[in-house]
Amino acid sequence: MGAGIGILFAPDKGTRTREKIKDSFDDAKNDFKHKFENVSDELKHKFSIAKNDLEETFEDIVSNMSNKTEDIITLLEAKLADLKLQNAKLQKETSSTSKQNS
Repeated sequence: MGAGIGILFAPDKGTRTREKIKDSFDDAKNDFKHKFENVSDELKHKFSIAKNDLEETFEDIVSNMSNKTEDIITLLEAKLADLKLQNAKLQKETSSTSKQNS
C-alpha cells in the first residue's frame, strides 16, 4: 500500500504511473494467490491426516467391539451350557422323586 501511495506522488507520466500501479496490484494479487494456495494445500494436508486418524480410530473401535462381542458370546454360551446341565439335573431329580412317590 505504501508503494502505491509513493507511486502516486512520484513525478512520472500518467501512463507510466498507471502501469506502476497495475504492476503493484498484479504483484499483490499474485502474492495473495500464492499465500492462498499454500494455506489451501496445508489445510488439505491437515484434513487428510485428520481423516486418516479418524478412520484408524473407527477401525480400532470396531475391532475392539468385535472382540468384546466375541467375549460376550463365549460367556453366554458357557452360561447356557451350565443352565442346560442344571436343568438336566433338575429334570432327573424331579423324575426320580415322582417315580418314588408313585
